[in-house]
Amino acid sequence: MIVRADQFDASLIKAKRDGLAPVYCISGDVPLLVQEAADQVRAIARQAGCHERVVLEADRSFDWQGLSQSSNSMSLFAEQRLIELRLPSGKPGDAGSKALQAYCQGVVSGQSDGDVLLLVTGKIEKASFKTKWFKALEKVGVIVQFWPLRGQQLQDWIERRLLSQGLRADPKAVHILATSSEGNLLACAQDIDKLRLLCDGDYLDTDAVTDAVVTSARYDVFLLVDAALLGNAARSSQILAGLRAEGTDATVVLWALAREIRALLSLVMVVQNGQPLSAELSRLRVWDNRKYMVESAVRRLSMPAVRAMLARAARLDRVIKGRETGNVWDELLQLSLMMAGVRPLKMVS
Repeated sequence: MIVRADQFDASLIKAKRDGLAPVYCISGDVPLLVQEAADQVRAIARQAGCHERVVLEADRSFDWQGLSQSSNSMSLFAEQRLIELRLPSGKPGDAGSKALQAYCQGVVSGQSDGDVLLLVTGKIEKASFKTKWFKALEKVGVIVQFWPLRGQQLQDWIERRLLSQGLRADPKAVHILATSSEGNLLACAQDIDKLRLLCDGDYLDTDAVTDAVVTSARYDVFLLVDAALLGNAARSSQILAGLRAEGTDATVVLWALAREIRALLSLVMVVQNGQPLSAELSRLRVWDNRKYMVESAVRRLSMPAVRAMLARAARLDRVIKGRETGNVWDELLQLSLMMAGVRPLKMVS
């Protein structure tokens, strides 16, 4: 069965009482939530007698017969085992699909001998929900997917995280934590750990959080790209300034911007030709939670504007390599603002 992320803890409490499901599939593109959910399953499995753990890495060279061999081999040290299968891509392919279906069929026929399969994957695309392997997992086990937290969901998560550390905070302090971490849960969890060590007492007010967290706010090149796509020029400038202050390599910033500009060129061309944008978004593998950002930029930017961005990115590459003169960070700012829809300053050669 599919369990919502906010129901997963309750399902594990029930599992402690009634026993674990034979299969758990934990997926998503929020590494901290996926990791901690998997840790919970591992802990309960140990308590239930799964003292032996078999770890399989399903990379491109993985032989899926390894899953069958692991499920059929006898345990040397325990009657029950935790078989952990890591699938970063979220796509098992034909061989993996057959192997997972066969494993689930073995569960139905009682051949698993009490073993627990823990499948930890990257984001599973919606199209995979109709596949035979996904339906087989859904039939015999528990599937949970973790998505990025936004708005009130993020603030609720922060409040729960604080309580787990024996801390409380006023609403403004929680909001500061959410804003300063930029939605990066790992960064936010680290800030909460730091607050637990630095702050006296168990109550955090706005001043305490500001002093401990805001001065070390994190910036990321992908947040810069997202802000520019949404047309938020002020936010783009703020993030770029933060990247510069943190000593981020300008080449990395240019790479992220140029990659997005090339995608925009393809998308704008599709729109000009009267073709559906959805097909091109899928071809470019734009994640569902980013499509609205990209579509916003496509509606705002013309073909000449995108070509001008490409020309500016090419010149900036030459500036970084010392082949042309110019201020790299000023040029990066202009490129970011162009993506946000601001009319560019004339290039100086």
